[in-house]
Amino acid sequence: MDPFDAGAGGILRQPKAVWATAGASVVAFMGIGLVDPILPSIAKGLDASAGQVSLLFTSYFLITALAMLVTGFVSSRIGGRKTLLLGLAFVVVFAGLAGTSDTVGQLVGYRAGWGLGNALFVSTALAVIVGAAAGGSAAAILLYESALGLGMACGPLLGALLGDASWRYPFFGTAFLMAIGFLCISVFLKEQPKPARKTSLLDPIRALGHGGLASAAVSAFFYNYTFFTVLAFTPFVLNMTPYRSGAVFFAWGVLLAVFSVLVAPRMQKRFGSLKVLGGSLVLLAADVLVLGYGNHTAAVVCTILSGAFIGVNNTVYTELALGVSDAPRPVASAGYNFVRWFAAAAAPYFAPKIEEWTDVHIPFVVAAVTALLGAVVVVVRRRALTHEAEELEPVHATEDSVTVFAD
Repeated sequence: MDPFDAGAGGILRQPKAVWATAGASVVAFMGIGLVDPILPSIAKGLDASAGQVSLLFTSYFLITALAMLVTGFVSSRIGGRKTLLLGLAFVVVFAGLAGTSDTVGQLVGYRAGWGLGNALFVSTALAVIVGAAAGGSAAAILLYESALGLGMACGPLLGALLGDASWRYPFFGTAFLMAIGFLCISVFLKEQPKPARKTSLLDPIRALGHGGLASAAVSAFFYNYTFFTVLAFTPFVLNMTPYRSGAVFFAWGVLLAVFSVLVAPRMQKRFGSLKVLGGSLVLLAADVLVLGYGNHTAAVVCTILSGAFIGVNNTVYTELALGVSDAPRPVASAGYNFVRWFAAAAAPYFAPKIEEWTDVHIPFVVAAVTALLGAVVVVVRRRALTHEAEELEPVHATEDSVTVFAD
């Protein structure tokens, strides 16, 4: 069945609960790239260095990584609807507080609380969308992935539009939009049945004992360092106005969405998951090297182009993590995300430090090396990853493919 079919069960014919959750998901994913265009403005407004402002990503993703051990534990006990509302409430409160910050330390702390709320929300949203969807899960999961791509693309755009007046406004805008999402989910989403088995805090760690899942997580760790060097450090290198920076990262997000949802599955079907992943990582390494050593125009082009490779990688890594292990998919995904999000916390911290110790080019050399290390892990551990991976059927159409966070 065509998931775009407007008939019953198609992507356009879903219950209000699904649309409410998907809409809130767009805003949740917008929060990841929202601060990109305004990082220089925040640094100027709070008299902070690039390294201090980059901690907005570090605190956000460090809490996100740790929260991966908690989200399944919470949702399996209080239910998906209450977990979503709890996460949204955290985002509304901490995003609003972030806009009132007088110091960069306050802003970093509020961003950490925001990360906890976002983790609770997005790690539960896909499971809720699939459970509430009509006519099977294929269209529902496609809707979720579309929301992810749209959010990643529009986050920098919203940050630029609101941030041009004041760096505080994007935070207030996010709090307002998430409050609307909270109301919509409260009204339209009914509580779904709780899982028969409660998830323990240690289940995701135990799942990493599987060689294939551990290999996917380690490779994704290296890749995520590259990903978030581009996302968190490049705005300082481009040194553009919020509008121009927002336009660059909007184009980046559009490529990410298109290649994640439309291109990657076709490439996997033709070449196999591991070949696509290895090749995309090598191309990403080359791209960030040119970004670091090219002129300003080359840096802009390579920043946008990196969205294509990142979109492909996100899709393939997610499917590997969900398909390579015999652990329940929510548990396997939580363990995988627990490992890889530590790199998302590390890159924004270390990239400015490396620039201070060396020069502006070396952070991108390190990012290129980590992308290649991710490819090396894929090659060396290909046997462990080949279980259901080389000919992996896309998990977009499986009802238990849940907890796919920010891919």
